[in-house]
Amino acid sequence: MLRVSDRFGAVGGGALAAAIALSTFLSLFPLLLVAIALLGFLSSGDTAFAGRLVDGLGLEGRSAELVTDALDTATESRRAASIVGLAGLAWSGLGVVGALQAALNAVWQEQGRGLVDRLVAIRWLGGAALLFLASTALGPVGRFLPGWATPLLVVGGFGLSRVLFTWTYTTLGNTHGGWRAHLPGAVLLALGFEVLKQVGSIYLPHLVASSSALYGSLGTVFAVLAWLAIYGRLVVYGAVVNVVLWEAHHGTDQITIEVPRHLDGPSPETADRGGAVEQHAPAGPTGTVEADRKVGAAENP
Repeated sequence: MLRVSDRFGAVGGGALAAAIALSTFLSLFPLLLVAIALLGFLSSGDTAFAGRLVDGLGLEGRSAELVTDALDTATESRRAASIVGLAGLAWSGLGVVGALQAALNAVWQEQGRGLVDRLVAIRWLGGAALLFLASTALGPVGRFLPGWATPLLVVGGFGLSRVLFTWTYTTLGNTHGGWRAHLPGAVLLALGFEVLKQVGSIYLPHLVASSSALYGSLGTVFAVLAWLAIYGRLVVYGAVVNVVLWEAHHGTDQITIEVPRHLDGPSPETADRGGAVEQHAPAGPTGTVEADRKVGAAENP
């Protein structure tokens, strides 16, 4: 656990998680635009649709009025909203995948694959969207099923999440080792994601129904951002767990990296995983530094 925590800080895990959370948050806006456009098509021929939707969501007060007004607007501009929303969703979706790829490559200390990463991102988006929606939908569905079926839904959601995140770790990053090397982190991420889903399916609707009248949209936005921030950190922590376990079984390499020359002081001697200088030695003839990677039980020559 200490090695995982140290490695998370060394590779800038907080910034990587924040990038994932921010890109995901921005992708919610075109996603909501598509969802509202779809609701506009559904409500165009049914005047009672808005009332049933508000009752089904358990909304009241100002939040119910906002949903009703949004549906009225969506009915009038559903075609344009669907086109703009789909285009924005494709663009923002690639941004989310790019943030995930950058985080995984940074944790594994690998470079990207250029255009290949874009092609992998498009392929991943299609399958991941289906798995993600199926896994997320199990939470709300559980509210309409008897109590004895709840454990089955949790197990089913965990299984879908584990498949999704194992596939994510295996395909998005420029990594190696096969799917088994990425399974421990995927299991950790799937467990955390299931907890977030259960909390979100209970807390977020209550927040929208009760707090929005007092705090406006800020309360809901804050709750979503907090949820995504935790999710982003879980993604990075899962990847770090995979790397630390890989090094414990297969060892590490020692390489030499370049850093800016220190003209008015001793030259650097070692650096951490992120390239930051850790120690200094007497000035030497070169501007390179040997990065010592001694994490794990074994070490390659």
